[in-house]
Amino acid sequence: MATGEEEQEKTYIWEGDYERTWEAIKEDESGSLQAVVDDILHRAKRRRLLDRPINVRLGMMRHLYVILDMSKSMEEQDLKPSRLASAVKLMEHFIEEYFDQNPISQIGILTTSNKRCERLTELGGNPKRHIAALQKMLDRSCENEPSLQNSLELAANNLRHMPGHASREILIILGSLTTCDPGNIHDTIQAMKELNIRCSVIGLSAEVRVCRKLSDVTQGTYGIILDEPHFKDLLLEHVTPPPANANTESSLIRMGFPQHLIHTEKNKVEKPSMCMCHLDSKGSQGFSTTGYFCPQCRSKYCELPVECKACGLTLVSAPHLARSFHHLFPLDTFEELSVSDLDSTDERFCFACQVELQEQTVYRCPRCKKLFCLDCELFIHDSLHTCPGCTSSRPKQTATT
Repeated sequence: MATGEEEQEKTYIWEGDYERTWEAIKEDESGSLQAVVDDILHRAKRRRLLDRPINVRLGMMRHLYVILDMSKSMEEQDLKPSRLASAVKLMEHFIEEYFDQNPISQIGILTTSNKRCERLTELGGNPKRHIAALQKMLDRSCENEPSLQNSLELAANNLRHMPGHASREILIILGSLTTCDPGNIHDTIQAMKELNIRCSVIGLSAEVRVCRKLSDVTQGTYGIILDEPHFKDLLLEHVTPPPANANTESSLIRMGFPQHLIHTEKNKVEKPSMCMCHLDSKGSQGFSTTGYFCPQCRSKYCELPVECKACGLTLVSAPHLARSFHHLFPLDTFEELSVSDLDSTDERFCFACQVELQEQTVYRCPRCKKLFCLDCELFIHDSLHTCPGCTSSRPKQTATT
């Protein structure tokens, strides 16, 4: 008998009513379908922007582990040149976007193959290190089956020690339809829920029941790719911070702002020392005279952001903190207008790129009333996070006596 905690099964497309999708496509007066095609492309470009939650508490300090399937199924060539090569290429772009939008967050990469899970990179805030490790994966061979349970447990062993106010996330890129686990994976799924770890899955083949349950129980997402552009869209959905869970702690966070010390004068040169992040490594990486020194205990680190292993102080740089500001106060959604609805006094040029507005739909800032084209509107909300019209027209200050 089903328990009350279980989610109700969603109706699949093939179980629903017959839909006449072609009726939504209509010709214009000249018999052309171009207007309908343009409208579909227009809606697709703004889908990610319109799907963003409004007035929802977000987990800005994120700790994300990406689990990449390295099983035999990743050698399939339904994505060119192979699933693994396509996944690595899109992952490189995802990591760059992730740190651009989440500068005080960290990411780590795990791989699963041959019924085991291995750590490719530790949690860290240096995108170059993660991308370099990913590029080396193309030379490795794909073996046997993945192990979903071993992967979740390895990620959980690291995420369980993260502070309660931070977001704990796991993203699984799975190409296989099977998983070989040493125990009961349903117990592991329940443990993920108790540890407040949000698990999301991107499937490269077809939907798998255990992955659906994992994402539903932990309040994550589950998507199956259609092609490579859709794969990219599903990945980029995880760039925006997810809504914080109800049991996420709320507390003031002590932060330190270390300076990157580079001594050029001979009398101020410090002795070489090993940084805390490479203390357990066997190589000479991290052994130098420069680095970021914790202002509280003087422990050295080679990258930011990081939590000091000695005193527990969160170390960030001021620009990182400033770039996270837009998550607290997101830019208002621009009004969507038709060119025919504009007044005769309105300028027919995009305020940002100064190009004449040729499309039938334009966008207007609700505050400064400036008009923008679609591409500029997307760039403003995705990257700039500041309206050019509002920043260029500051209110006049009146002198007071």
